[in-house]
Amino acid sequence: MAEVADRRSWALLVTRNFPPLLGGMEKLNQHLLAELAGAWRVALAGPAGCAANAPDAGAVAETALKPLPLFLFGTAWRAFRLARKYRPRLVLAGSGLAAPMAWLAARASGAKFAVYLHGLDVIAPSAIYQRLWLPFIRAADLVLVNSANTAGLAQGRGVRAERVRVLHPGTNLPGLDPASGVEFRRRHALGAAPVLLSVGRLTRRKGLAEFVARALPAILAQSPGARLVVIGAEAGDALHGHGGGERERILASARAQGVEASLLFLGSCDEATLSAAYQAAQLHVFPVLDLPGDVEGFGMVALESAAHGLPTVAFAVGGVPDAVAPPATGALVPGGDYDRFAGAVIEQLAIGPDSRRRATCLAFAADKAWPVFGARLRALARECVGD
Repeated sequence: MAEVADRRSWALLVTRNFPPLLGGMEKLNQHLLAELAGAWRVALAGPAGCAANAPDAGAVAETALKPLPLFLFGTAWRAFRLARKYRPRLVLAGSGLAAPMAWLAARASGAKFAVYLHGLDVIAPSAIYQRLWLPFIRAADLVLVNSANTAGLAQGRGVRAERVRVLHPGTNLPGLDPASGVEFRRRHALGAAPVLLSVGRLTRRKGLAEFVARALPAILAQSPGARLVVIGAEAGDALHGHGGGERERILASARAQGVEASLLFLGSCDEATLSAAYQAAQLHVFPVLDLPGDVEGFGMVALESAAHGLPTVAFAVGGVPDAVAPPATGALVPGGDYDRFAGAVIEQLAIGPDSRRRATCLAFAADKAWPVFGARLRALARECVGD
């Protein structure tokens, strides 16, 4: 029997942020592509190596990641060619950085133009970016944002409110295996110590150096055997990684306070190890800084923590309040108040194992799982193109 032709319309994703690069934005863009593929044929214009991580894509064009100007021009040209060949009805920029390239592709094919904003790509402290990139973002037919905070930032930069839709990032709902947490503790000689977990690339915005200096000593005074387990590497490929060296800043803070022995750095970990760490810990800490010209757009690790039944204590800055729901999934503390942060951690640790809190964390995560994200994305995309 002859194969039936796939007559679905095409959608094109244009992005710098896609695996094999690592990070929350990269993971989200991978899901943007996969979830669009539930209703569209999808094409991707992205960084070198992205094809191996895009099994749903019917067409892929790759460009070497560095230097950045050549990536931008190369991706613009390749996205233009994909658009001319496949005539997508929707072209989606995976971040504000990709907006001019996606706009060009949309113009080349008569497609609707959408952009997904993460926060920093709205307020990036560059006069060139603000002058040249923001007009393309404002021109989008649909502006998807990862949090209510990012929606406010976009509107503050002139994006029309009626074009903005909040689409929270999703999370996987892992099959939990308590034995893996026990094994994680054994492997790293953690014993029965209270474990605080920090997950994410090491950047200044994550606030770990300040947390170690200004909150951890008070926590250790109440829980002397507690350990802070840090999972994540220096942000070498991030546009705003501030040059690395963050691990040494954290260690310098620890040495100054005499708490270096309470820290355990594991660097980058595979998914199985990360899942085991979530299940071994008592609490996820997310002491994000409120920095001028920098912002935590959502706080995906807080949601991933909830998906493992683990609560979070976080500063209520940027888009983090969209990812933590006190008291069900932890606690939110006013930004920069380290005494209250330490108090919230101590209070959470005092609760101990709690099946009800674990259940509320899991329920919160289920409401934001990737299939929920995908259904809303497809509905918004159909609305944008007029289906």
